[in-house]
Amino acid sequence: MLKKNGKSTRKNSPGYPSWEDDEYGQIIDDVKKIYKSKIKPLEVTYNFEGFHSSPLTEADIEAKPIVLLIGQYSTGKTTFINYLLDKSYPGEHIGVEPTTDRFVAVMNSDEDRVIPGNAAAVNQQLPFQGLNRFGQAFLSRFQVSQTNSPVLENMTIIDTPGILAGDKQRIERGYDFTEVIDWFAQRADLILLLFDSHKLDISNEFKLAIHSLRGQEEKIRVVLNKSDMVNQQQLMRVYGAMMWSLGKVVSTPEVMKVYLGSFWTENLPIDLLRDLKNLRRNAAIRKVNDIVKRAKMARVHALIIGHLKKEMPSMFGKKKKSAKLLENLDVEFQKIQQRYHLPSGDFPNPERFKQNLALYDMDKFKNLKEDLLTKVDDALANDLPQVMSRFPTGNPELAEAQRNPFDLADEPQNMTPGELPASFWNFSS
Repeated sequence: MLKKNGKSTRKNSPGYPSWEDDEYGQIIDDVKKIYKSKIKPLEVTYNFEGFHSSPLTEADIEAKPIVLLIGQYSTGKTTFINYLLDKSYPGEHIGVEPTTDRFVAVMNSDEDRVIPGNAAAVNQQLPFQGLNRFGQAFLSRFQVSQTNSPVLENMTIIDTPGILAGDKQRIERGYDFTEVIDWFAQRADLILLLFDSHKLDISNEFKLAIHSLRGQEEKIRVVLNKSDMVNQQQLMRVYGAMMWSLGKVVSTPEVMKVYLGSFWTENLPIDLLRDLKNLRRNAAIRKVNDIVKRAKMARVHALIIGHLKKEMPSMFGKKKKSAKLLENLDVEFQKIQQRYHLPSGDFPNPERFKQNLALYDMDKFKNLKEDLLTKVDDALANDLPQVMSRFPTGNPELAEAQRNPFDLADEPQNMTPGELPASFWNFSS
């Protein structure tokens, strides 16, 4: 709920149930209990962290909706944040040359300050403890920038380094850029891929970053920035070239949602701003959706580890059998899929899984424990659907648009170029 001067600006829409902070808090508490008691034990037992991501902390589950910005250098990521906040944030850099050289989490606070990566990663009040796994090289390139903004009361924005072409920067980073992108993407509520209308080429590292978003397609939106700098005919060609480039990188047949905008003029991508406004309303649903997705991943992971352990001989030939299982991992995945009637899309990337698997002794894996699987199945079949049933129904904002079909075109009003009116974020939610 957005607040102004310490008071709620919310007005309930007639005919629709309200979405109060205490209701939201209760649902988040229930999600934390379900995860801690029924999903986390399975993750810990079968080392889910070593193959996917570290266990969620309470701060992870309680975190505000996260908006992740990804793009090549000078596509307008930092300018976009300034546009939303109507001001600069601490520690930012903007320029034509590559400027943002680190991951920056822009969060709300009463005072402007910058928290270095190492301090942020050990702060239990912040949802970044899982970043410790990427080491000192990454943490030295990560910071939390806090500033007072009504926009940030309802979301956290992640600004990422501009991606350059060539392998040199990828090799010299000292950390796996795509792994970090994957970590943030799993926790994000909205992922914005920013393109410059004058720079549509997709570098190798940008391509790898987009590939790492596999499984998060429903969160992705494409933003074509600086679209005011080309005429209508050029814009059609630019749009076509961008979609053609994306078509070679994105494996899904569905067309991504694309916004056209320019964040220093009056040309506003209204649909994008409306999506951002709706993040708060959809936050709890997204949390449950992400927990369901994670529980299914953990379940499949446990079945894989349990199967590999079962295939290992009890005494002799362990090393030889382990090498054979590793070499024929695709075949083993098919066996598990057929035995448990699982869709192929639920399985991890075999090559990536194989790289992690090579680091472990399969003989030391745990046998499959049915009681742990039963708990996860119960969470998926009963507990989480029960939480979902408590969500308010209806869409008051859609109802408003239906009553006034011209509402979308008129909002926001009375604004100067490059600025949002102060009332824009004071909405009924």
